[in-house]
Amino acid sequence: MTKTIFLDRDGTVIVDKDYLSSPLQVELEVGAAEGLSLLVAAGYRLIGVTNQSGVGRGYFTMGDVDACNRRVDELLAEHGVSLGGWFVCPHAPNEACACRKPRPGLLDQAMSVQKVDLGESYVIGDKDSDVLLGESRGMRGVLVLSGSGRKHADWAQSSGRVIARNLLEAARGIVAGRI
Repeated sequence: MTKTIFLDRDGTVIVDKDYLSSPLQVELEVGAAEGLSLLVAAGYRLIGVTNQSGVGRGYFTMGDVDACNRRVDELLAEHGVSLGGWFVCPHAPNEACACRKPRPGLLDQAMSVQKVDLGESYVIGDKDSDVLLGESRGMRGVLVLSGSGRKHADWAQSSGRVIARNLLEAARGIVAGRI
């Protein structure tokens, strides 16, 4: 069993570009690489979990998503960070899938190929659906205020969820045992 950080992509690890389809537009969020480096050094495995409804809406293909994910991997590799995989929900919001966050399908897919210590694992993201995803499997969720996070801050604060300014602050809190 491995302690794992499940990471939302857009607005958490990379700057949200609204239906990103080109790897040329991939840009790391401020502090993301440093935060992920801290988590890796503390023994966490990193796994990406991302809703990509642009596929289901016909805006771009899974090939485009894969190309963008590869670019994220390249940028992180420059900082000595690698993810243990990407798990993607390609469905539109109106499709009845089990994998669109906050439903736990992406976590279930990841845990079918990787052993995860749920009690020592987290989901970090910029939406309530990311926090609720973690809670659906007994993990702690952390809302970051980058990306869409500010839109969900009142919800998180009023319901006692953990909020961090960005991925770096979340990582520092996790590693220090404050989160």
